[in-house]
Amino acid sequence: MNTPFPPVRIGQGYDVHAFGEGDHIMLGGIRVDHSCGVLAHSDGDVILHALCDAMLGALSLGDIGQHFPPSDMRWKDADSSRFLEHCNSLLRERGWQVGNTDITVICERPKVGPHALAMRERIAGVLGIALDAVSVKATTSEKLGFTGRGEGIAAQAVVLLVAL
Repeated sequence: MNTPFPPVRIGQGYDVHAFGEGDHIMLGGIRVDHSCGVLAHSDGDVILHALCDAMLGALSLGDIGQHFPPSDMRWKDADSSRFLEHCNSLLRERGWQVGNTDITVICERPKVGPHALAMRERIAGVLGIALDAVSVKATTSEKLGFTGRGEGIAAQAVVLLVAL
């Protein structure tokens, strides 16, 4: 039995990638210089991957791996902004849009703060929402665990969907 949609939906997402060879990482659709790259099938943008999972989860549409499987070579080295555009289209087709999102990056390095505004602008632009509806911030794990040892990077995203 289907229940009527409430006027809002909430979703949460999480993504992680190990560091590997390279000279930059993609974060929030922005190239950030770094002493490493990430090991990933696509561009490995943990912010956009976590955000996509949050959006998909809010409407019970599966996860990013179901929509863009790593076994599919079409997504090899793909720009994760394409994933975000696709997820946004799925929401809008169903009568929803992102009301706001709050994203936290977990890493010791690179420093996210100097790039946060550019990331927010990129995400807001792709989603077609106001800049103040996108929050990007970072925290360290106080040198604990894989992020603390500098072995990788993670991101968490929460999204509030509102009916169109």
